[in-house]
Amino acid sequence: MQPKLIDPFNRTIEYIRLSVTDRCDLRCFYCLPEDYRDFTEPEEWLTFEEIERLIGAFAALGVRRVRITGGEPLVRRNLPDLATRLSQLPGIDDLSLSSNAVNLARQAKALKAAGISRINVSLDTLHADRFRKITKGRLDRVLDGLMAAKAAGFAPIKINMVVMKDINDDEVEDMVEFCIENDFTLRFIETMPMGETGRNATDHYIDLQTVKQRLGERYELLPGVMPGGGPARYAQVAGTELRIGFITPLSQHFCETCNRVRLAADGRLHLCLGQEHSFDFRPLLRSGATDTDLRDAVIEAIALKPERHEFNEKPRQVVRFMAKTGG
Repeated sequence: MQPKLIDPFNRTIEYIRLSVTDRCDLRCFYCLPEDYRDFTEPEEWLTFEEIERLIGAFAALGVRRVRITGGEPLVRRNLPDLATRLSQLPGIDDLSLSSNAVNLARQAKALKAAGISRINVSLDTLHADRFRKITKGRLDRVLDGLMAAKAAGFAPIKINMVVMKDINDDEVEDMVEFCIENDFTLRFIETMPMGETGRNATDHYIDLQTVKQRLGERYELLPGVMPGGGPARYAQVAGTELRIGFITPLSQHFCETCNRVRLAADGRLHLCLGQEHSFDFRPLLRSGATDTDLRDAVIEAIALKPERHEFNEKPRQVVRFMAKTGG
């Protein structure tokens, strides 16, 4: 019988979001300050061998979904090599990637061959000038990456759009049409008060329930489902294959069904996006811990998982940036 990781609130933990770097080649204003340079140095990152051992310990205890994240994971050298290692671990049957797609065009085929089947791409606007304002990057490189991923056979390809008042909320319908045209899945996300940048972005917060109501006036929205371990609630646009997910950590939190934890690039496991509970695996990995020791430590870490975040009650509680947490 497959073992299970059960947290103190009887939730089965089967999904780990694995950050391979806290670096990013964009500067989305709600994630990192434009002049931020205080990244973890490479010697602090877990090696591919250490990551493989640790994810293997999670897999032995029932985790079967792994999403590779960052920062921007494609800035980590030789990422397809790590993906190959992880896709071959016993028990891991779903390996996916979150990316900004800036460097995806040249890596898409190798990543697909390495065993990654699904990909999420952050894309908040379809206007090049607006994209530059939000991210300090180039939209054309992202679109090229998306088309390369499509050609390589990734399915589904999910577009993640953080909807922000007075910044991109006028593009909601345009993004729906873009995803219908390209056979992408679309997910809308509410801003979250992660670090000082995230708290500043809450000035542009929009309750996604209002966005869903607005879309319902133009499209017939049917109940929808999507495979995957994430928190989105889906609707399908009638007459199309498009499924739209709504990720609502503030207006309708999903803590009671949370099945995931986040491993940062330095080996620290974050048990909740909106709390500071964590467990540092790097000392164990670098002091001769056995596989049994690692599995015992995983069980100990999961016991620290809190019941829920407190973004609404304590918006200033979390001081780390999203890029240092891991996706």
